[in-house]
Amino acid sequence: MATLFLIMIYIAFIGLGLPDSVLGASWPTIHRALDVPLEYAGILSMMTTAGTICSSFMSGRVTRRFGTGKVTTVSVLMTAVALLGFSMAPSFYMLMALTLPLGLGAGSVDAALNGYVSLHYEAKHMSWLHSFWGVGATLGPVIMSFFLLKSSGWRSGYLVISLLQMTIAGLLFLTLPLWKRFNQKGASSTKEVLQDTAKREENVYKIPGVKLAITSFFVYCAVEMTTGLWGASFLVQIHNIPNDIAARYISLFFAGITIGRMLTGFITLKYSFKTIIRGGIFSMFMGILLLSSGIQVLFIAGFLLIGLGCAPVFPGMIHETPERFGKVHAQTIIGIQMAFAYMGSTFSPAIFGFLAGKGFLPYFPGYLLLFLVALLGSTESINLLMKRKEEKIKASA
Repeated sequence: MATLFLIMIYIAFIGLGLPDSVLGASWPTIHRALDVPLEYAGILSMMTTAGTICSSFMSGRVTRRFGTGKVTTVSVLMTAVALLGFSMAPSFYMLMALTLPLGLGAGSVDAALNGYVSLHYEAKHMSWLHSFWGVGATLGPVIMSFFLLKSSGWRSGYLVISLLQMTIAGLLFLTLPLWKRFNQKGASSTKEVLQDTAKREENVYKIPGVKLAITSFFVYCAVEMTTGLWGASFLVQIHNIPNDIAARYISLFFAGITIGRMLTGFITLKYSFKTIIRGGIFSMFMGILLLSSGIQVLFIAGFLLIGLGCAPVFPGMIHETPERFGKVHAQTIIGIQMAFAYMGSTFSPAIFGFLAGKGFLPYFPGYLLLFLVALLGSTESINLLMKRKEEKIKASA
């Protein structure tokens, strides 16, 4: 029964990933079909993630009141309804309206499940949980690329993805009794941690390294989301690659994230997340260099390497939070990190969308590189800070 419950948590994260990658893969077709500028994808992305930020800030109260199972089920259903609306939307303004339930639903699932797994499961499950997000994020462009070749086009792609989301919501509804059963384990200790954390929430920004940590989440998500949203447009507009092929290239980026996170769960048995994150940043750097080469045959490896490099960073930084800042502060700091992650996901792709509209789309790899350098600087600064902290503890012992 415990295994079935864990499988359902993983399936819920597939549902979280499915819509995340579809807009970037389908936008080169959608913007022409609806006769709107290319850079309008940034508006949709920004509005969706704004809803995600709002629901993340509210998720603590909502989850405590209704329970993780109900919140997750209703949230997945909200995204399914929003995607169904996308498949029938007659105009760009309707797409804008549908970003509200899409963003609110995604944020609730993300925050609720990350919190639940961090409190109830071992660290390896955090990496594997995020790998299942990658499964959904990889399937999204693959499904969309199939329908882009058909006369029914992107609308049928969104319809099929919506039906998959509804199926996941139905499975979650059927397993609601399991959530109630497993939530009873450790409920009192979780409550004590939340109460204790609430008393210290105002002081967390003063803890050394916290500001660097939230910066790391911002710039990492800037790299990930900008790649996912604008990679296909870069291929289609700058290198004249067909829409369906470009969507498959982007699916390789998300496949790299998925495969990488599955492998990371095993690699953590031998190496620390600090070392693995360094390797991930190097992999992203090599992938960006390949995209900068202008050689189309290297683009496949480029997107795959960026995805593999992204894989360990987000779950790794979440897992390192209790060790860096203490268990008492961990829940609050993780929530703040998630909020800044969504801000990076919101503003960075939108800014590049504005730049793309002004003729800067060819500089897509350089834009990614700027944020990658910032990620390297912030993570290494935290590592140096933690090393000095350990040295002080050893010297005083």
